[in-house]
Amino acid sequence: MNATAILPVKRFAAAKQRLTAGVGKARRAEIVAAMLEDVLEAIGEARLVERTIVVTSEPRAAELAAAAGAEVLADPDEGGHCGAALAGVARAGELGAECVVMLPGDCPLLDPRELDRLLTGLPERFVGVVPDRHGTGTNALALAPPNAIEPSFGEGSCARHVAAAREAGVPYAVEALPSLGLDLDTPADVIALTRVLASERGRARRTARALGI
Repeated sequence: MNATAILPVKRFAAAKQRLTAGVGKARRAEIVAAMLEDVLEAIGEARLVERTIVVTSEPRAAELAAAAGAEVLADPDEGGHCGAALAGVARAGELGAECVVMLPGDCPLLDPRELDRLLTGLPERFVGVVPDRHGTGTNALALAPPNAIEPSFGEGSCARHVAAAREAGVPYAVEALPSLGLDLDTPADVIALTRVLASERGRARRTARALGI
């Protein structure tokens, strides 16, 4: 079963506010754009993703998405991550998608082979939850069908997605994927990501460049 990837992307000026103390506004925007490019490239190399939908009101993100061959869906209301994800799900449904995978634009280490493993052999009804490195948030959510449950991102979302799947009676699995464990939200995340990129040259090239590695 091929999947439609959905990426909700904030306006760059509003993204990564927790990095404000150590990273200036212009550099934050540069890093966010670089991560998005790396994520889009990885998705494009995944065999089981048939299309990508980027939901955003950020002009630069829309340009990067279009250049990568993704469909751009305007997010004029900027209803937050969950609202953008739902808009992407609705569009995927219009296009006849049987499965969606919601991905963040700030996991530049994404490995297309791991993404394919996540999507391989999904049953017709299934919820796949990929937690963040702390085990509490959700860094990827695979849904078959696309409306299997309603996404509920944010702090504690891993447990909420599991509870929603149980309540809906949909089979589910929680699977940690190394390349999707590390997103970039805090100064500690920057340090962790910098260490990985410094030790594994060639990964997430644009992000590494933006971080000065």
